[in-house]
Amino acid sequence: MLKQLMNKSNALIILYIFCATPLYAWNLGKEGTFQFEKINDNIYVMHGPLSEPSPSNNGFMNNPGIIVSHNGLIVIDPGSAYQVGQEVIKEIEKISDKPILAVFNTHIHGDHWLANQAIKEKYPQAKIYGHPAMIKQANGEQGIIWVDMMNRLTEGKTKGTQVVAPKFSVVQGTMIEVDGQHFRIHAMIPAHTNTDIMIEHVQSQTLFLGDNSFYQRMGRFDNSASMLGNIKALEYATQLKMSVYVPGHGRSGKADTAIKPFLDYLLRVQAVVQAGFDDDLQDFEIKDKVIGDFSDYTSWHGFDTNFGKHINSMYLEIEKTAW
Repeated sequence: MLKQLMNKSNALIILYIFCATPLYAWNLGKEGTFQFEKINDNIYVMHGPLSEPSPSNNGFMNNPGIIVSHNGLIVIDPGSAYQVGQEVIKEIEKISDKPILAVFNTHIHGDHWLANQAIKEKYPQAKIYGHPAMIKQANGEQGIIWVDMMNRLTEGKTKGTQVVAPKFSVVQGTMIEVDGQHFRIHAMIPAHTNTDIMIEHVQSQTLFLGDNSFYQRMGRFDNSASMLGNIKALEYATQLKMSVYVPGHGRSGKADTAIKPFLDYLLRVQAVVQAGFDDDLQDFEIKDKVIGDFSDYTSWHGFDTNFGKHINSMYLEIEKTAW
């Protein structure tokens, strides 16, 4: 009898643990489990993996956000592929069964917007907004490049993803109202790319930064980017004094955590490159000379891969301004 009671007790304990853990979160194995977290009033964010797109994360790596309104939902950057979008929608439906009314895409990099396809399939009336330069690029060669890149990096796990670009353009200062929710667009271009928008949710004073900011992760700067412009964008965003900031990758929070660490990094890169340039050093010489001064960033994902590239990009910008 005692043994039966103990077995029943153990079963109840296991059941309790099973139900108390994020059982219903999106499980990506070694990458972890992912679900939406409330970060501010009616704002939720799913903080994605910090790793690069791969078979183990199905290409998912960004921070999708949702704003819950009276009659529906507004989504920021739904993710990197059709399949990812399907999983993100499942997690959204655990927060609310209201329909998705609108989507904002922060920039051209496909890990943020290729999941538009899943949104439009289920909610064909949803309006998708982006910067006009992003719309043009997504409908052109860049859209195809990103579809192919995600499929290659995930070894086919994003196969079938198609380009569904934004149709509604927004620029600096655009104000949009969706179901009583108000959004203001901040577009400091070029910064991370030449297509960036930052989306302010006015009521909650939340700013979605896109990849203008990272936390615990280093991003890349492609040929359309400006590191000096990125500095200006983050200084501008800080001056807005929002309640919560959402970076494109890494944890959301106050400016001290979601902006300042990456902004400080960019400012330090600018300072050491300018000093090296003034001393007639080449970019690789600057890197070798100063890398030890960045020990507090070596734990950030992608530091080893990107630090030298950042030095080079900053060098080229400073060299160009010196002409």
